[in-house]
Amino acid sequence: MKYGLFGINNGIYAVPELSASIAQAAEAAGLESLWTGEHVVLPDPQAPPSPAPPQFPMLHPPAALAFLSAVTNRIRLGTGITLVAQRNPVVLAKELASLDVLSNGRLILGIGAGYLEPEFRALGIPFAQRGARTDECIAAMQALWTQPKPSFEGKYTRFSHIDAQPRPVQAGGPPIVVGGGSDAALARAVRIGQGWYGFAMNVETAGRTIARLRAHVDAAGRNTPLEISVTPPGRVTKALADEYAAIGVDRLIALLPQSDEAAARATIDALAGLA
Repeated sequence: MKYGLFGINNGIYAVPELSASIAQAAEAAGLESLWTGEHVVLPDPQAPPSPAPPQFPMLHPPAALAFLSAVTNRIRLGTGITLVAQRNPVVLAKELASLDVLSNGRLILGIGAGYLEPEFRALGIPFAQRGARTDECIAAMQALWTQPKPSFEGKYTRFSHIDAQPRPVQAGGPPIVVGGGSDAALARAVRIGQGWYGFAMNVETAGRTIARLRAHVDAAGRNTPLEISVTPPGRVTKALADEYAAIGVDRLIALLPQSDEAAARATIDALAGLA
């Protein structure tokens, strides 16, 4: 089992000194990865399904992870998740390639289609197009990362006779981990991902979702493995980690507590004792 931490850019960890200190402590303890959350804006007033009040601070993931890459050496850096449908894929490809270079190939690209309609409205992007835009954005970025002379012709993005250097350190671009429990998200993970990510899923929910994911794998005839990551809704214990391992989970990404630094360090110590 690999162990990571979720929320290194959010809430109290939006303060650079604390974020850096916790990242370094996680690396020293032997944890595998650090993960960001992402919302460009949050609805005001908060209303379901918004995950946080509008005043909750979230550093933008590429900036936060670039900062953390400079104060760490080995720990992997994941976006949990990047809402690619909200982005210009040409600009995002440059941001992520730059981050992969600056971190010496430590980036894991977690992606998702998004679920907050007010956020899409504020960005001027039709909410109903988010799935199609997600798929097209990934394809366009991979063209920029892999083709000797990049070109792409899609519904929302078109380019040719251009190049974007430097390319990512990781051949073909950073590994893609698809988040979400809908059938569309599971099918996307099977189609384009190297992994799948279930957020705030208890063992029962994760088990049911992984079973559905495996059905999508069988239907697509995929024969390469998908790495399974889950963020549990509460504290991670040895017994709980064993339960997740039994249903096929490869990585647990624990929530960073929002109370204080001492609680964060206690979480790191607990995970280090399991690794």
